[in-house]
Amino acid sequence: MRKHVIAGNWKMNKVLSEAEAFLENISGKVPENEKVEAIVCAAFPFLPALVEKAKGTKVKIAAQNMHFEESGAFTGEVSPVMLHDIGVTHVVLGHSERREYFAETDETVNKKVHAAMKHGLIPIVCVGETLKQREANETMSVVETQVKEALKGLSPDQIGKTIIAYEPIWAIGTGKTASSSDANEVCAHIRKVVGEIASKETADKIIIQYGGSVKPANIDELLSQPDIDGALVGGASLEAESFLQLVEAGAK
Repeated sequence: MRKHVIAGNWKMNKVLSEAEAFLENISGKVPENEKVEAIVCAAFPFLPALVEKAKGTKVKIAAQNMHFEESGAFTGEVSPVMLHDIGVTHVVLGHSERREYFAETDETVNKKVHAAMKHGLIPIVCVGETLKQREANETMSVVETQVKEALKGLSPDQIGKTIIAYEPIWAIGTGKTASSSDANEVCAHIRKVVGEIASKETADKIIIQYGGSVKPANIDELLSQPDIDGALVGGASLEAESFLQLVEAGAK
């Protein structure tokens, strides 16, 4: 039985005091059962402090991006070695905002996934289509290509440890959410693709999240779907109370 993974992606929000207060507010309140895992994806400057505050709790700390090289002349970048060294456990890769604004490509996402695996980080790989692609009935082909390119060259064991987040770009931060059945249909297709490139066992094991205007009001319906194993959450993860509600829904 797959667990639910609820990851809050704060994006470029909060200052350090707010980030620390958030961790204090959820400390001891995250359900202890094995049905759910809670992850906070924070900006680079907050990571060491949040890793320290999360010690002894059920909360994992993730970075929102990283470079694929271990070190070198890459001014302003952060390496997987650095993230692992400070105790980060997960890293978000290929988010649509990285693709749109910062020239992220399927090729660089794949390099980053390999680097994450090499250094003991669990990648949360984002895939999803634009509104134009959805209206042209290209959703499945676009997402399939992104999944195959991101996972290229990984072993079945490595693929099984990866988290894939299906985030339709038209639903991110817009208040629009794919219907639970539509979201599940795409997540099921992702699982089918994983089965084809790895194995049915791997496909049955891999965690596939949905992201895109997820909130306490719709989380139960989304998690009721058989192929949705959690959520990558933006705005609703910024407040401790709503984040806990999402995590509690995942623990049911």
